[in-house]
Amino acid sequence: MGQPGTAASPVSGSMFSWVSKDARRKKEPELFQTVAEGLRQLYAQKLLPLEEHYRFHEFHSPALEDADFDNKPMVLLVGQYSTGKTTFIRHLIEQDFPGMRIGPEPTTDSFIAVMHGPTEGVVPGNALVVDPRRPFRKLNAFGNAFLNRFMCAQLPNPVLDSISIIDTPGILSGEKQRISRGYDFAAVLEWFAERVDRIILLFDAHKLDISDEFSEVIKALKNHEDKIRVVLNKADQIETQQLMRVYGALMWSLGKIINTPEVVRVYIGSFWSHPLLIPDNRKLFEAEEQDLFKDIQSLPRNAALRKLNDLIKRARLAKVHAYIISSLKKEMPNVFGKESKKKELVNNLGEIYQKIEREHQISPGDFPSLRKMQELLQTQDFNKFQALKPKLLDTVDDMLANDIARLMVMVRQEESLMPSQVVKGGAFDGTMNGPFGHGYGEGAGEGIDDVEWVVGKDKPTYDEIFYTLSPVNGKITGANAKKEMVKSKLPNTVLGKIWKLADVDRDGLLDDEEFALANHLIKVKLEGHELPADLPPHLVPPSKRRHE
Repeated sequence: MGQPGTAASPVSGSMFSWVSKDARRKKEPELFQTVAEGLRQLYAQKLLPLEEHYRFHEFHSPALEDADFDNKPMVLLVGQYSTGKTTFIRHLIEQDFPGMRIGPEPTTDSFIAVMHGPTEGVVPGNALVVDPRRPFRKLNAFGNAFLNRFMCAQLPNPVLDSISIIDTPGILSGEKQRISRGYDFAAVLEWFAERVDRIILLFDAHKLDISDEFSEVIKALKNHEDKIRVVLNKADQIETQQLMRVYGALMWSLGKIINTPEVVRVYIGSFWSHPLLIPDNRKLFEAEEQDLFKDIQSLPRNAALRKLNDLIKRARLAKVHAYIISSLKKEMPNVFGKESKKKELVNNLGEIYQKIEREHQISPGDFPSLRKMQELLQTQDFNKFQALKPKLLDTVDDMLANDIARLMVMVRQEESLMPSQVVKGGAFDGTMNGPFGHGYGEGAGEGIDDVEWVVGKDKPTYDEIFYTLSPVNGKITGANAKKEMVKSKLPNTVLGKIWKLADVDRDGLLDDEEFALANHLIKVKLEGHELPADLPPHLVPPSKRRHE
């Protein structure tokens, strides 16, 4: 219970507690222990009333539930058949999962949520949508045709401790398959897209074509471009020159479908555990796989921020929706000619959009798809629409302006308390340490397992230069070393770092070993490798090792 006068200042106690500064809004101060709890309460108290008042759920997306705020990060895999979606999951978790089928023909014909569970097993769709602990209850709206094609494969696996993965049916080309699905495939994907943390589109480098249905699906992911990553899989099956052409063609095709100014991130590789057919690009594939793994591993740490971001997107859409519905209500006659007026309003919806845009200074990107909105309005009874209720909109504006900003601070605090929360296990552990870690034994890591000092093999060459630089008592000054080091044409910032690493005894001079080390590090940098933050033990000159 807040004491009088405490509503304006943060409550001491829980590190994550904060109190609403605006005491007029609530007599009791708002205390949130975690970001998830804060989001859940803000949604229920401030955004949900606006959504219900203007029938948001009938037009856009079902109401959010507690499980939506508490669930683990989810990764959605989308692609045409035989692009390696199921194999990709198998590669990540390094384990078969229940219900898994792999083959060149369209094998996965269901949505499979691969999740953590104490024992291996399959939970069918109809049971999943009545389980309050799972975030799938609102999928009930898509009907039996979908639920019969939806299941959860659960198994004990360390990767699934941190994330869940959604495998989707392979997308086919041709009209026939689209009609025979029996449910709105694009709408189901859109539902998942709103709730997942990462969407991975898989393409097969060997047969790159984007079918009509796949184009439609990618367009349905509009407004979630920030979550999309692209994987060009099976890239080991083609030669380098061919791969460059395929990559170019993919970027061109995606540019026409995904309307964003930024280029979507594409990872190239062969995401399974078989030998590479054409190993020429092995280094590229290793680097790309590491980058993709890092991206997936960061999801648990960024999960709260993603949920916050999605709530903001939803609130903006709900506001625009309220303006649209109330504008339509305002234009409707009280008694006669309602049906013809409704037709006229639906046809002129574009003009209503522009009017709202001008009156309320709303960005055109915040409006729902015009065509889709016109389709949905055909079946609605405009008499049941509500007029504009400023109080509901003010509450949401207040949430966006004040509450969300304070939750942002909590997000950062939560992140700082769990910096090590990354995805572990499966393929993520395979390349972490040991000789098969990315870049092991290369660049500054060269000679890491050698008995001899790796710089020693080139030292005679460096010694010849060293003795031309007028050493005094076996050491050269910084000024003399600089004359030689700048010949590398590396910028001063890099050479300064090399000097710091090479001057092992910190005396402001370089002896012959330290000079050789400086030249070795220059070579490492010129070959395109990064310099280490600290000098690795295997690079410390032999005569200095007793001091270490």
